[in-house]
Amino acid sequence: MDSRIGARTFAGMLGGWRTREPAYEALADSIRILCLDNRIAAHTALPAERELAAALSVSRTTVAAAYRSLRDTGHIASLRGSGSVTTARPSRDIGGAAATTGAIDLQQASPAAWPGLAGIIAEAAADAARIVARSGYDIRGAIELREAIADRYSARGIPTDPSQIVVTTGAQSAIHLLSTVLVGRGDRVVIETPTYPHAAEAIRAAGARLVAVPVTIGGGWDLDRAAQVFTRTQPRMAYLMPRFQNPTGRSMTDEEEAAFAHAARASRSTLVIDETTADLTIDVPAASPAFGHDAVVRVGSLGKIVWGGLRIGWIRADGELVQRIVAARPARELGTPDFEQAVAARLFSHLPEILTQRSLLLRSGRDALVDALTRRLPEWKIPQVHGGVALWVELDAPLSTGLVLAARAHGVSLSSGSRFGVDGTHDRHLRLPFTAPPEELRRAVDTLADAWPSVRAAAPVHGGEILDAVVV
Repeated sequence: MDSRIGARTFAGMLGGWRTREPAYEALADSIRILCLDNRIAAHTALPAERELAAALSVSRTTVAAAYRSLRDTGHIASLRGSGSVTTARPSRDIGGAAATTGAIDLQQASPAAWPGLAGIIAEAAADAARIVARSGYDIRGAIELREAIADRYSARGIPTDPSQIVVTTGAQSAIHLLSTVLVGRGDRVVIETPTYPHAAEAIRAAGARLVAVPVTIGGGWDLDRAAQVFTRTQPRMAYLMPRFQNPTGRSMTDEEEAAFAHAARASRSTLVIDETTADLTIDVPAASPAFGHDAVVRVGSLGKIVWGGLRIGWIRADGELVQRIVAARPARELGTPDFEQAVAARLFSHLPEILTQRSLLLRSGRDALVDALTRRLPEWKIPQVHGGVALWVELDAPLSTGLVLAARAHGVSLSSGSRFGVDGTHDRHLRLPFTAPPEELRRAVDTLADAWPSVRAAAPVHGGEILDAVVV
């Protein structure tokens, strides 16, 4: 056993778990989702049956039956003195789409590699003698790559010196580093909901307490809520994705940017702007960088633009914060691999053609996905997005978790809407990336459409309505 999770915390993570009858199987399904999404680590002790029953306001018999079902599928095991503990790998993975022939993985919203990448890698390899002549340790990052990143910021209206750039092992590493440096245990951090789940995990790992500001497809960011939380909690940091927000695809208006900038200045909070999806436009012109004239910390990456396997990200910050990052980084890692940096430095001169190709690829995926959803699931609310990597689809019932499990059993891997919620909600939504080939997206929608009637039919009903996600 590596850790233990409390009953109240666990109940919050489960959110709207009651998606079908019998109740114990719905509870077991929701716990399976948490395990499959790695929101609960292997070898974690679950709450005792009596404690969890009290937290969920159900009978102990329901919890005991759910745990028994999880033991039958190998998701948990019983250890003497530790109760029920999650396993490293289920003996019978009911959602094991990855091992299925023709499986479709829509959990990772990342397009295939840019076609010219192999040639750039070959060019870098031809220069191997020069690359290996260096020490291989550089906490800040290779100067040629930092210059390329700085030049691109400057060309877009944000004057930047290479000394303001720290190259990281992807955007996720950048978020971890910033959380380590900027946040202390118990500090408040403002974050959107829904949001990029790994960012929330990184900030929580630093000991922060997350304070959520809702963002919706139709209404954008809740500015009244934002003003209240900045004033009331005086957060140390705020993490935002203002361009093609993941998962909603929404972009901030000038009014929304101004409101967050004012609130951050008034509370002396550091705004961390995640720009990993900002350049992925489809049918709108490239926008100017968000918060262009404000003192914010920026995080960027080549993962969504070029290839997820090229683990190159960066932080743009003022000199004082850069020094703090450089001082703190060796405890975590000793820099970013030199060869990957050499490849990345060569890519920046190709960004115009890369982004053009990405726009065409994402347009074909988005249009195919929208068309398939419109034909097969017309009762769902399908948003219009003009960039980014995914649709944040609103279902006509709060059954995202049940649908994800049903789809996994037929070879389609997705993440439930609650995966993107800070507070465990959003089970009425489903993130559907359009980064896969159009034919795969159509097959995925066919699977969802075939499974949806049985998922709805199994859901508990109260007063003629399917129970919403907040009801347990």
